[in-house]
Amino acid sequence: MPFVIARICVSQEANEVPSASPFSIKEFFESDNLLTLDQLQQLEYAAGTSQLTEIRQVVGDLTRRVEAGEKRESVVARAGVGAYVLSRQSQADRLLATVSADGVALFAHGQCLTSLGRPDEAAARFEAASRLGVDPVGCALRRAGAIRAAGRVDEAEKLLRSVAASAASRAEYSFQMGCIWADRGDSLTAVEYFERAVDMDPHHSRALFWLAAENALRGNDDEAIRLYERSLSRPPFYIGALLNLGLLYEDRENYQAAAFCFRRVREYDPNNQFAELYLKDIEATQGMYYDEDHAKQEARMKQLLGRPVTDFELSVRSRNCLQAMNIVTLGDLTEVSEQELLAGKNFGETSLMEIRELLQAHGLRIGQHLHKIHSREHIVDQSLSPEEQAMMNKLVTDLNLSVRSRKCMSRLNIQTVGQLCQRTPDELLASRNFGVTSLNEIREKLKENGMRLRND
Repeated sequence: MPFVIARICVSQEANEVPSASPFSIKEFFESDNLLTLDQLQQLEYAAGTSQLTEIRQVVGDLTRRVEAGEKRESVVARAGVGAYVLSRQSQADRLLATVSADGVALFAHGQCLTSLGRPDEAAARFEAASRLGVDPVGCALRRAGAIRAAGRVDEAEKLLRSVAASAASRAEYSFQMGCIWADRGDSLTAVEYFERAVDMDPHHSRALFWLAAENALRGNDDEAIRLYERSLSRPPFYIGALLNLGLLYEDRENYQAAAFCFRRVREYDPNNQFAELYLKDIEATQGMYYDEDHAKQEARMKQLLGRPVTDFELSVRSRNCLQAMNIVTLGDLTEVSEQELLAGKNFGETSLMEIRELLQAHGLRIGQHLHKIHSREHIVDQSLSPEEQAMMNKLVTDLNLSVRSRKCMSRLNIQTVGQLCQRTPDELLASRNFGVTSLNEIREKLKENGMRLRND
């Protein structure tokens, strides 16, 4: 039975944001008081509305003041928190690294450091924020997440269990427990926790991201797109969600939406090489010339090659021989040599002449597609060592490829590393949506295992 993650139903009340008095951007950024978590939440919500432009302008002004020599911590803290909410993590890190007395700013810095892949520093910032009185339970949950990201899963779980009595009703607790189970390889239990987190908080972007990634991994692309879109409904935006959503859009040939996602990534992270390469791939794809007549001809050929040999009048001996060799279609006959046919039991010159005449009548010949990978079976070179044979039989899914590359492997019916190694770079590049970025990724993954593509 296919693995399908249930669609999460959210009530109207759950989607509503507490309606307090209008949030004043100017008042927030000009205040000298310590920040509060409620203010941070309001700022995040405002960044998802028409106030985003005003926030960008004010954060830009504050940042320039800091760069010009402004030392007041209240100004630096607000500039850094603003950069964090705008998903400018590197800029936020530079600003918040100098803050020491504002607990909420330290809390935001911890989240920023987690996004930047510096979990040990993040854990220290969450602990410092807790000492300053900022939601000790919330800080503990975030610190557990940072400890887990640093690879200390048991220690992270112990910390979560220690605050379970106070934290179990929080979406963040369910999310962090889901991450623990995911790291231990129990995706079913992890999904249950992620869904529970989203039930508690419909805008929990990280739980939505994990659910989207699980759906994409299982081939549930429609649900994955819906969940990625929901995870991006409110700042701060997760760059990984934008990249993955862009790849899913591109795979559906929705190039405009894909390009929008990659440009947003580049806006938040100007040095992101993946976004730059994916954008170049899209530009190359959109600039390709589409030959309609050639496409029709290819479709007719594909239909012809897919016709079963049982559709044609062959002798009983020939039919039995082909069946014994698992040759089912005309296309199969174009992917074997005459020597392979003659090697079949009871297959002689008379049957060979009969097959030749059948293919010639349809403009085909035996062995004309020998250069293609034999998709009916994968034959491992017996001269290889047991270790090399094991590597050849390894599934391509074990290479941890990107979403785009996995899709291309599935489209080309490449299931094992051995089948992949028999492909040439040109054959891979001829596949739809397979660009230079994916080719370089494949080459790098094979190189890590001491292998390479044919003709490389």
